[in-house]
Amino acid sequence: MIFGLFRRNKGDETIRSLYGAIVAQSRNPAFFRDHGVADTVEGRFEMVVLHIFLVLHRLKEEAPERRELGQALFNLMFFDLDRGLRELGVADTKVPKRIKKMGEAFYGRVKAYDDALASGEPKQLELAIARNILGQPAAEASALAAYVRAAAADLSALPFEHLAGGRISFPLVRHGGQS
Repeated sequence: MIFGLFRRNKGDETIRSLYGAIVAQSRNPAFFRDHGVADTVEGRFEMVVLHIFLVLHRLKEEAPERRELGQALFNLMFFDLDRGLRELGVADTKVPKRIKKMGEAFYGRVKAYDDALASGEPKQLELAIARNILGQPAAEASALAAYVRAAAADLSALPFEHLAGGRISFPLVRHGGQS
């Protein structure tokens, strides 16, 4: 499956475009400056996971063949994480163990965020964000949770054809969680 990432075709370009937009949004300085996200490798990982989750959350109600887009994004994310660990100097023998831990973290976050959004209880999402992204209860959790709810709503309204065409947009990230 990973060898498919190296072929140049429309599907690969779409996935790269979507992933690039996700990473760009994840690196928005406002998250780190105004919302309490640590500007560290871990903080950046958490933001990529959060934004991949938002897209997967959008795709979960689609037909199975359309959800393959999410699997391709997941594959590219972990390919990128593997490459990033190696660039950071993590020994080749330790990369698989680190990737496994990241995978477990990813699935835990997806479940926590999905359960929190499904509950409709604002505090549940705030607690999941405080625990996973901020590392502790913090005032910024409510602002970041408001951003997540706005992004989920925006993506929910986005036609699948936009995603399939590699087009995605996220709400503006503002201080105080206004979008």
